[in-house]
Amino acid sequence: MKHGFIRVAAATPVIRVADCGYNTDKIIEIIEQAVKQEIKLIVFPELCITGYTCGDLFLQDTLLRGAIQSVKKIADYTKGLEPVVVVGFPYVVKDKLYNTAAVIQGGKVLGLIPKLSIPNYTEFYEARHFTSGLVDPIQINFLGEEIFFGSRILFQNSDMPDFVLGVEICEDLWIPQSPSIGHCIAGATIIANLSASDELTGKDTFRRELVKNQSAKLVCGYLYADAGEGESTTDVVFAGHNLIAENGTLLTESTTFMNEVIVTEVDLGKLKSERRRMHTYLGQNTNPYQVIPFSFREENYELPELTLLRPVDSAPFVPSAKADREKRCRDIIHIQALGLKTRLAHINCHCAVIGISGGLDSTLALLIADKAFELLGLDKKGIIAVTMPCFGTTDRTYQNAIELSKCLGVTLLEIPIREAVELHFRDIGHDKNQHDLTFENSQARERTQVLMDIAGKYNGFVVGTGDMSELALGWATYNGDHMSMYGVNASVPKTLVRFLVEYFADVTTDRKLSDVLMDILDTPVSPELLPPKDGEISQKTEDIVGPYELHDFFLYYILRFGFEPSKVYRLAKIAFANRYDDQVILKWLKVFYRRFFTQQFKRSCLPDGPKVGSVSVSPRGDLRMPSDASASLWMKELEQL
Repeated sequence: MKHGFIRVAAATPVIRVADCGYNTDKIIEIIEQAVKQEIKLIVFPELCITGYTCGDLFLQDTLLRGAIQSVKKIADYTKGLEPVVVVGFPYVVKDKLYNTAAVIQGGKVLGLIPKLSIPNYTEFYEARHFTSGLVDPIQINFLGEEIFFGSRILFQNSDMPDFVLGVEICEDLWIPQSPSIGHCIAGATIIANLSASDELTGKDTFRRELVKNQSAKLVCGYLYADAGEGESTTDVVFAGHNLIAENGTLLTESTTFMNEVIVTEVDLGKLKSERRRMHTYLGQNTNPYQVIPFSFREENYELPELTLLRPVDSAPFVPSAKADREKRCRDIIHIQALGLKTRLAHINCHCAVIGISGGLDSTLALLIADKAFELLGLDKKGIIAVTMPCFGTTDRTYQNAIELSKCLGVTLLEIPIREAVELHFRDIGHDKNQHDLTFENSQARERTQVLMDIAGKYNGFVVGTGDMSELALGWATYNGDHMSMYGVNASVPKTLVRFLVEYFADVTTDRKLSDVLMDILDTPVSPELLPPKDGEISQKTEDIVGPYELHDFFLYYILRFGFEPSKVYRLAKIAFANRYDDQVILKWLKVFYRRFFTQQFKRSCLPDGPKVGSVSVSPRGDLRMPSDASASLWMKELEQL
């Protein structure tokens, strides 16, 4: 509830065909359990009060009266309860029978939604009994109350205004112009679909993708409740395939043929954030909708903070499934390489200059340059890899840089910069034994000068190596490693850089190259600007700015969805529960916000670079942010946590 999370369920009760009393009892049993689980919306299958497979029994007055009494019994049971309950039943309006969904909450039937699309092909013959529903709502008397009946009805919660429910029934989803399209354009954030989709071989895959794609297209939560065991098997079998999706992601689904209740949370805050940034999303629907307000409680209501059932991935940039991760790596590598290839071809350049340190970022940049030259059919000797050892260089990273260059067959230049930097220290009056920011930045800027001048000498250009995580934190020397002619890693987060390099190591047939890459992966992340201790790296980046896995997590939810600090903190506590304690997470979250706001000036003048994922810090693309914006609102919220 807090932070926009709402717990929802799709349920398939075991029913008896035409036994309204039995079916109603089973529905109420599920509602009872839903209340205990703090579920706020529960959706049941199409015609679940009677059963979908009643056939000509739908023409019997006894069945129809029994169905209405069942709706009344369910409504009476919900008095004083919070959940919105959506159940299916047959209902007659003006002598026409409609396949109907009743939306019930707090002891009241809030509205009735008829099915619009009545299938009458292959195994379906609904048109024998049912009439296509009314689109525009009309007022009818139902159980002594004046309520609305029609498709264009939305139900909005006054305690949680982002909870706006729209309803469609089974076939309505499968047609080109689904009612849910209009519902969401009019403001619905969650769509409930009451369904009786019989099971055929392969149909589960199609159904799953259909629900996922509809939720993605409409940027909504989509609950699909399917009929299951208990329906007649005279001609077809129903598997109870329940699905809950959110903006293209399947949050949970039932095991088919099991009549399950599936439960998770839909993140309404994420949906609203996504719609806000998509300015083409709303405002194109001129059709009037009837909005029915409701509340969870009559008195002042505080939204509880649920213990989330939905998983929170600690590495949102990195797919957990190996096959998905490998595909993402392949795609990103092609995007990076194609971007660099196109730039080289455009300016007719046959030379790329890269500063290599033996670290992850420069390794990935060199591998991408190698791929781009391969696509262009250029001699790999046109890639000039420059190693520039200085005060902090360790033998391990130095040797890895050399071996990597040899394995790839590129031109290797070794240009020590110690003497040049020491001369610069003398020029500006800096004590070389004072290991401060000047000590570090002087090395970074000297390296950039060397690279730029080599590029000028050989008619080439400098390929940048810095990644998106470093840019978000401002962990780059202004006009030093911050600058290049094309930043191939500019939108690749550090956590993903590791997997990209690992992917290269896995797919190469060169055992020596693979061994070098694996050793680079095992090397601590460091700018190597301070002198080593006993030959080992003394300056570890993550000890200074914090763990990159935390910062990438923060970066994703802050930039991708605009979440407030308290929500990011809450999600991080769940995602990293077994790795970091709460105070450590909060400490580095404060560091992230502080650095992110103060370092925008570096991002405002970034070189070109390809966007590879859903998040970027490019000033020409995703992040148009003033360099002098204040972080006080965000920091104040952090201090109150």
